[in-house]
Amino acid sequence: MAWFTSAFPGCKKEEIIDGIRIIRDGGKYTVYLEAREHYKKYFSKEGFDVVIDEINTVPFFTPEFVNNGEKIMVLIHQLAREFWFYETKFPINYLGYYFFEDRWLKNYVDIPAITVSESTKKDLKDLGFKNISIVPEGINFKSLDRVGEKEKDPTLIFVGRLKKAKLPDHAIKAFGIVKERISNAKLWIVGDGYCRKELENMAGDGVIFFGRVKSEKKLELMSKAWAILVPGIREGWGLIVTEANAMGTPAIGYNVPGLRDSIKNPKNGILVDGYEEMAEIAIELILDNELREKFYSSALMSAREFNWNNSADKFINILEGYP
Repeated sequence: MAWFTSAFPGCKKEEIIDGIRIIRDGGKYTVYLEAREHYKKYFSKEGFDVVIDEINTVPFFTPEFVNNGEKIMVLIHQLAREFWFYETKFPINYLGYYFFEDRWLKNYVDIPAITVSESTKKDLKDLGFKNISIVPEGINFKSLDRVGEKEKDPTLIFVGRLKKAKLPDHAIKAFGIVKERISNAKLWIVGDGYCRKELENMAGDGVIFFGRVKSEKKLELMSKAWAILVPGIREGWGLIVTEANAMGTPAIGYNVPGLRDSIKNPKNGILVDGYEEMAEIAIELILDNELREKFYSSALMSAREFNWNNSADKFINILEGYP
């Protein structure tokens, strides 16, 4: 098994990790050309059975150059869609949304695809994809055996990149409403990104920025929070929801693609439309001890079915069933 990916400063060009040969070359934009060249020079001569083209907005266009008898599969978590308008400027945003993405993906409609949610499956079906399988996300740590000790004061948490598409400003706006009702409430912002300065300027009393933290610290903070706030324009799945659930913390998230798959009302969280409703639900959870405790337990239980061993088994079954 080999995995071709982009390089980064100080990386090894090639190494073995957990039995997988990792090859790194090219950067954010040039990795696609380097992958094509590497296939022509090396991979095409190594007798691989399957080539998995992982698409993160821009495909590798493997149908154009993989031609040595290998089967091709597509792995895609989500479509960009609204991201074009949040994360790119004119004219790229309009070209990406109305022209590039659909035309890129339509090169793959006859190729078996694997995705992580019903939301992305629907998006792909709408584009004409015919063979789509779902392999759920997993978490790479053990869920808590029982709900741990929570913060004494009502504490909400946002975890993610501080970028426009994640709508971290909506979490802060929602918290502002909560703070008006519950004076000792706190909001932890975990993560970093280009929006941080702007967010720090708009944040009021009770908002604490942790920046980027190690995984262990992230899980510790999640376990102590009363609920995780998950705004955003769309997700492939919303793994942060499952991670928080595994720490006994329910999610209050937007009713958008991906999050409506990972959040099951009213099992492991609640779906809302906008930051005002997010604030209303957060206040309700904070004030209702019995309801909150129920969500802690059900969130923890819901996360136990998600692990990479189960996901790997499903992935292997799909590969073995490839015609």
